[in-house]
Amino acid sequence: MPASRFFSILGAFTAITCAGLLLPAHAAMAGEFSVTDEKADMEISEVSRIYLDGKLASVFRLDDGTRYKTVRIPTPQGRLDHTYTLCGEITIRTVDGRVETHEVSSSGILHNPDGHHFYALGSGGFTDFYLVDPQAPEAAERIPGRGEVCSTPIS
Repeated sequence: MPASRFFSILGAFTAITCAGLLLPAHAAMAGEFSVTDEKADMEISEVSRIYLDGKLASVFRLDDGTRYKTVRIPTPQGRLDHTYTLCGEITIRTVDGRVETHEVSSSGILHNPDGHHFYALGSGGFTDFYLVDPQAPEAAERIPGRGEVCSTPIS
């Protein structure tokens, strides 16, 4: 094969590959996002779990020794939207000094979460738990009601 023909074929292959028409390199890689959970001042401790698409993705254990934790969660290939569920137990000291444990269980949908940094936030007197990205609030959608995959752990 003449050298000019070889380089012509090589040039065409390179142009097609670079244009993403033959082997798009990014399609084979899964993405990831991060989640930070922080212990509120009223909390004594917290053990919470985050599920992605029904599978356990990470566990947060917070107390006075570990006030916050950030985790990176990989996303499966080929999907833009993912369901999430936050489950757990949060033990608080009320303003009148009583100790209460609240079970939290909430779900939502993450829209194209790759590259986002979400914060796990609570409301409703430590009974509602959800994810939010303050830089892109539309990236996380809350679903009313309890999370479907949550169950109280037996110790």
